[in-house]
Amino acid sequence: MVFPKEIFMKTKLISFIFWCIGATLLIAQESGNDKKWSLENCVREFSFDDTVRTAAGYQYWFYDKNFIDGRTIKLSVVAPHSATHPPHKHSEDEFFFVLEGTAEFYLDGSTTNRGKYSAFYCPPNVEHGIKNTGKEELKYLVIKKYELK
Repeated sequence: MVFPKEIFMKTKLISFIFWCIGATLLIAQESGNDKKWSLENCVREFSFDDTVRTAAGYQYWFYDKNFIDGRTIKLSVVAPHSATHPPHKHSEDEFFFVLEGTAEFYLDGSTTNRGKYSAFYCPPNVEHGIKNTGKEELKYLVIKKYELK
């Protein structure tokens, strides 16, 4: 049986998300974290009521930096021809994964436009950014580990 491309891509996305969550939980267990893990504290579902407004759209933290050792997964939604913030640098590395829309990825002076199911790695201390260059909302995941102070 041949699956349509859309079903294949959604399956890849779901696999990627579960891999990220599984890796986070495994690392937390290996680091001696004494938190008791259960479906109640490990599974998160999007809730518009818990979104945070930005100048360009909104964000939803599936897991904020207080969940496990600074590791986070956030959904960002950006209006057409907008960006949440300009290119910047920070000491942590970061991943972006486009769910919907067209993103312009910026890395150290270079740009490229990519669509859904594209991933973008931002190394530490390198100027990077992402903005919506399309006519529809841009939705992407941000996966990052914050340095806790």
